[in-house]
Amino acid sequence: MKSKIIFVLFVIFYFNSSYADVLKPSVNIDPKQVVVIQLNALMKNDSPYKDRGILQTWEFAHPNNQRFTGPIEKFTNMLKTQAYSMLLNHQEHEISEIFKSQNLATYEVIILGKNKNYFKFKWQVEKNNFEGDRKDCWLTTAVSQPINLGSSI
Repeated sequence: MKSKIIFVLFVIFYFNSSYADVLKPSVNIDPKQVVVIQLNALMKNDSPYKDRGILQTWEFAHPNNQRFTGPIEKFTNMLKTQAYSMLLNHQEHEISEIFKSQNLATYEVIILGKNKNYFKFKWQVEKNNFEGDRKDCWLTTAVSQPINLGSSI
């Protein structure tokens, strides 16, 4: 019995500490930094543990986006489809501001996928106006379907 309790405590501690490195939204994080955080995480998706990048990206998804793409298991599966898998473990990315207002910002994101193809996305973040711990935080509301820009070779 004692060994089962120790095992359960170990599992709880392990999983809580594993996710402790995931950044949480804050009013001090600007809209472009939200995109940077998400892309950097997706670039190293499986480091230091499997699908950490997807989990980090989910943390900065707007509640409306989470309702549409969630729960997290559904979101994970969506990112692993052919439509978005080039984001996972991509080689590099470039972010250009298209539009920014007080509550909305849109960026053009170009990534170089691990297959050496470039892809372009439109990435939109909005200031969250829902009550709670994420009120007034910038969160991702939409990411377009990718446009294949061709090979780097």
